[in-house]
Amino acid sequence: MSNHKKNQLRKHKRLATGLFFFMAIVYAAMVYLQHNGGQTWMGYVEAFSEAGMVGALADWFAVTAIFKHPLGIPIPHTNLIERKKDDLGQNLGKFVKDNFLNSENIRPYIEKLDVVKWVSEWLNKPSSQKILETEVVGLTKKIISDLKDKDVETFLAIKGTEILHEIDFQKITSSGIDYFIEKNEHIHLLEVLLPQIKGYINESEELIRQRLYENRPFLAFLAGKKISTEVVDGLVKFLDEVDADKEHFVRKKLTENLRNFSNDVIVSESWKKKFDNLKQEVLTEQNLRPYTDDAWQSIKGLLIQNLENPDSQLQGYLKSNIQKLSHSLSHDQALSSRINSWVRHFLYRMVLKNRDEVEALISRTVAGWKGKELSEKLELEVGKDLQFIRINGTLVGGFVGLLIYTLTQLFL
Repeated sequence: MSNHKKNQLRKHKRLATGLFFFMAIVYAAMVYLQHNGGQTWMGYVEAFSEAGMVGALADWFAVTAIFKHPLGIPIPHTNLIERKKDDLGQNLGKFVKDNFLNSENIRPYIEKLDVVKWVSEWLNKPSSQKILETEVVGLTKKIISDLKDKDVETFLAIKGTEILHEIDFQKITSSGIDYFIEKNEHIHLLEVLLPQIKGYINESEELIRQRLYENRPFLAFLAGKKISTEVVDGLVKFLDEVDADKEHFVRKKLTENLRNFSNDVIVSESWKKKFDNLKQEVLTEQNLRPYTDDAWQSIKGLLIQNLENPDSQLQGYLKSNIQKLSHSLSHDQALSSRINSWVRHFLYRMVLKNRDEVEALISRTVAGWKGKELSEKLELEVGKDLQFIRINGTLVGGFVGLLIYTLTQLFL
């Protein structure tokens, strides 16, 4: 494209310059012929060509002075683009800001924007959904892979410690005991343990007799076996009563003691200190670090595995939600209106908020260009059209000269 523009510019320059030389040749020919017995009409042609040369030279000077010094001579007020580069950038930036980036011009355009329609039409295509799915998976994998394991593990350990330290273990413990009582789990536990305790007592009759011999040898000598048997039978009978009687005082006492323990846990300062010591001594970052390290490596491996497997549940969830999004954008008018309204409002505010930045950007960009480079860029863009000024100047100048000469001949 740049070479094409250069060729076009050279072509039109040659045309305008060629027209000037044509006028010069015609002028020279008419002067020569008139000095050697020329005819009347030659004066008119001479006047036309002479004025055409003047017009061509004047417009050549004007057009050339915009982009460079004519003939390389530093004539004042020439080479305007290079000399006024910074002013041009500032004026261009201000012009764009004042005439394009204002509420009157951007509001009608932004209000016509229907971003949701464009997105929904694109997203309704299966190929587009596949592209989006691939991009999301790829981006997610890249994010996960770029994360530094040590940083994530340290973050999880610190946050895990903070969360655990904020937990009210007194309240949780008390609530757990209350739940245990409410569901009669303590009674179920007692009923499970009673047969086992009875079995332990029956198996421990000989041990009871030995302890009796050790502590009361005289009494054991007189009735050791009888006493140990009666102790065992008494304990077993007591446990059978506890097991059979659903309203036994032991059951009630166990419930009462657990309730008292629950209340004591939540209000007692001693328990508060115990739980605080637990947090400070056990729930530390150092102690949690092995678990958080292992948790992150497991999560990371599981995520990457699911992202790489097209048939994974995670990939299926992603596909399903992309399809739901596509359907919602196409059929939920309320959602579409809200999104469009938000996008339009956001764009409107961003454009108006950054008007000065756009102006500064244009000014800085133009100021950063080299003067000669800018001049060449502009000449390449508009120079071809400016050559028509030279052509028109040649022809208009010629006709004006012809008109003046004709009027002179008529009246003089």
